[in-house]
Amino acid sequence: MKPQVVIGFLGTQLDAGQGAGRWEKWRPTVALGMHEDFLVHRLELLVDLRRYGVARQVQQDLAQVSPETEVRLHDTYLADPWDFESMYGVLHDFAKGYAFDTEREDYLVHITTGTHVAQICLFLLTESRRLPARLLQLSPPRKQQVGANGGSISLIDLDLSRYDRLARRFEREQEDDRTHLKSGIATRNAAFNRMIEQIEIVGSRSTAPILLMGPTGAGKSQLARRLFELKKARHELSGRFVEVNCATLRGDGAMSALFGHVKGAYTGAVGERAGLLRSAHQGLLFLDEIGELGADEQAMLLRALEDRRFLPVGGDKEVESDFQLIAGTNRDLGRRVAEGRFRDDLYARLNIWSFHLPGLAERLEDIEPNLDYELDRHAQHGHRVTFNREARERYLRFAQSAEATWHGNFRDLGASLTRMATLAPAGRITVDVVDEELQRLRRLWRRDEQTDVLREWLGAELDALDLFDQLQLREVVRLCRRCRSLSEAGRQLFAASRSKRTSTNDADRLRKYLGRFGLSWETVSGRNDA
Repeated sequence: MKPQVVIGFLGTQLDAGQGAGRWEKWRPTVALGMHEDFLVHRLELLVDLRRYGVARQVQQDLAQVSPETEVRLHDTYLADPWDFESMYGVLHDFAKGYAFDTEREDYLVHITTGTHVAQICLFLLTESRRLPARLLQLSPPRKQQVGANGGSISLIDLDLSRYDRLARRFEREQEDDRTHLKSGIATRNAAFNRMIEQIEIVGSRSTAPILLMGPTGAGKSQLARRLFELKKARHELSGRFVEVNCATLRGDGAMSALFGHVKGAYTGAVGERAGLLRSAHQGLLFLDEIGELGADEQAMLLRALEDRRFLPVGGDKEVESDFQLIAGTNRDLGRRVAEGRFRDDLYARLNIWSFHLPGLAERLEDIEPNLDYELDRHAQHGHRVTFNREARERYLRFAQSAEATWHGNFRDLGASLTRMATLAPAGRITVDVVDEELQRLRRLWRRDEQTDVLREWLGAELDALDLFDQLQLREVVRLCRRCRSLSEAGRQLFAASRSKRTSTNDADRLRKYLGRFGLSWETVSGRNDA
């Protein structure tokens, strides 16, 4: 058995004692030498030498009860032993300068004595292995054990690799948290699962803003709410979940809705309004479609994020709100920055943690588990509904085919399942119900394709294009929205001419064509994969 070396503080109160009566008192440092089955070879005693009298008495008493124990005194003077930075610095320097010899000696860090700050610093240095030791905790004897002033000893090893059951428990809890973020759905998409894992880690370790990007209906709002529930359960947030779609904030009311106003700020302001940012104090604020915020609101939001302070409309006194921000967008914010429509400093603040939520067409393997999830949700509001085998297979074949564009992503899927569950005879979705639903989806998506998305993307620039270019561009966009990748769309668009060229890069040709109009594949398709 290797010699044991104990490192610990002198307890200025616990270890003090004078006269013969001191032997009736439990003194933790002296008690280190009172255990027959626990031999301390050397004690490295950290001492404020202004307490040299107490240290000297402890040294002499230890020599009496445990002559084998060598006691070394180390001066650790601190002007304020409750100052975390100073305490950590002194202990870190001690650990760095000490000649540890783990091959020949075992080291124990005594955490019974010292201030709470000292105990925390010792724990951190031991956990990080800067102190290559185990933790040692002593407890006083029970009152009825007169004269048994050694008390009891507990050893704590922070090497979690030795605690397989504990490690497995942590892993299960993490997996439960990630399943919660996925709405309880056992997703099969590897990229989505990696993203959820990262969001769970970021959500527990950082309070910086999180930016969720992705097409409408990809689940940004639901993910934000689930992350709030997770942080609330961990006691990391005590406030509310506050959600707003920035596309609904228009005109003078936008500033008031976000930042509140004082009484009399404008005509009709008959009372004070707290605003959404103050309502989210100590909670989570989800700003969906943040790319639609006006310039003034962007400037105020940036100030609120940096200083946690802002002025209500019409007010001359700043208010405070400490909130976690999650922002959602289906826009290319980088492009909007380049166009001067979004502040680059706000974008930089939001883009610390950014995640792209894939649309349903990018997660075809997750359609099947989502069928069961949506039917379970429907059952909570009424009777239980199930597919018969043939109907389920037919619906899945269509849902995972190229014909299913899923423009509305999971919203489309949820609405589709709700319709079939409502119309299902005797709680069974039959082939006839599925066939009717597939016809309905085809009509809905044809109507969506006729929606003037070019007007939304290009605005007045669309009028500057010849009708010929407009018609051609609309057809290209229509095909892009039906294809699952840039390469697939390029192959279909240039199928006739590609055989006549020695070198072909259909994806690059399509990318350059869209670029002529200031568009990207991500914009027109609503997907992020090329």
